[in-house]
Amino acid sequence: MRKQHWLALTLAVAALIACAFAYWWTGARKQDSNVLTYLPRDPTAVVYIDVAALRQTTFLAQFAAWAPQPQKDPDYAQFLQDTGFDFERDLDHVAIAAVKFPYAPPSDHVPGGLVFIGEGRFDRKKITAYALRKGKKFIVNGHEVISWPGGIDVAGPQITFLSDRLVAMSAGTTTLPTDVLTATPKSFIGTGWQQRFDRLAGSPVFAVVRQDAGAALADKAPGGFRSPQLSSLLDQLQWLTIAGKPEGDQLRVVAEGECSSEATSHQLADLLNGVVLLAQTGLNDPKARQQLSPEVRQAYLDLLKSADISKLDRGDTKAVRLIFSVTPTFLEASRTSLPLAPPPPPPDKPAPRKTPAASPRKSGT
Repeated sequence: MRKQHWLALTLAVAALIACAFAYWWTGARKQDSNVLTYLPRDPTAVVYIDVAALRQTTFLAQFAAWAPQPQKDPDYAQFLQDTGFDFERDLDHVAIAAVKFPYAPPSDHVPGGLVFIGEGRFDRKKITAYALRKGKKFIVNGHEVISWPGGIDVAGPQITFLSDRLVAMSAGTTTLPTDVLTATPKSFIGTGWQQRFDRLAGSPVFAVVRQDAGAALADKAPGGFRSPQLSSLLDQLQWLTIAGKPEGDQLRVVAEGECSSEATSHQLADLLNGVVLLAQTGLNDPKARQQLSPEVRQAYLDLLKSADISKLDRGDTKAVRLIFSVTPTFLEASRTSLPLAPPPPPPDKPAPRKTPAASPRKSGT
């Protein structure tokens, strides 16, 4: 496949990643929940999910039907039976923060961990009893904290109830930060974070990534999709936000990168516009028409046509915004998004039979 075709497929894959991100890590409106106010003050990335709102949307039902169905886990079935908690039914809002030092002990493999704040319907007695089967209980700031065993230089997971409807958990190499264990809502979690939370408050799903984490994402792109120019521009972004808002049976995705340089925002906008144009050109190439079915090709084209790239000037920061819509047609087409199988090679011609060389005559004696 030509390079232009791979660019088209790359954009489609990016849309799928955004959808998967929205399904597994979805977020909530600020006015509906206060889970964001219990997060650590200095995270590197935050994801917010309004699970209760998403349950009511048509798109989530469409996506759930499209996504591969996970196999039933006996351990999770036992957890449901022992605790009575089903996240699909009982979890209403969740916020996830990625944290680094000083909360995480040093590790050569994982530089930090995750802190979860969940709001919903919990049976504290049953969940605590379940956690104590393998964990130990400590009292921190008046709260019962249950810790599970960890490893060498790796903290074990922790869980505590901040109230009957609020639970805090840690995962990875981090323990629960002290400011989370105070169980006191904060007016903000750090400079710049609350401003972006307020800006994204109308979306039931959003994520905010700070500049240092964004640079790491650029470095970890698959080798075939790396672009030195794009990586260089991403490294100059101070903030990266992505929000998803279901509208009927579609998901409207808004991604935004912020920086302090006007030149950087112009270059990034021009690069993204160029990628979209090049992807459209690639999909209209005769070879792409042969390799992709008409339905899949049209679904990609519709996704590209929905893309809108603009520049925003907020004074101290300049932003580039990308908006696109993911439709049920695209989800269905992505099931068969791989290029059509090439025709089988012609059968090998049988090798010509070699006439055995005549044996040399033996000379008489």
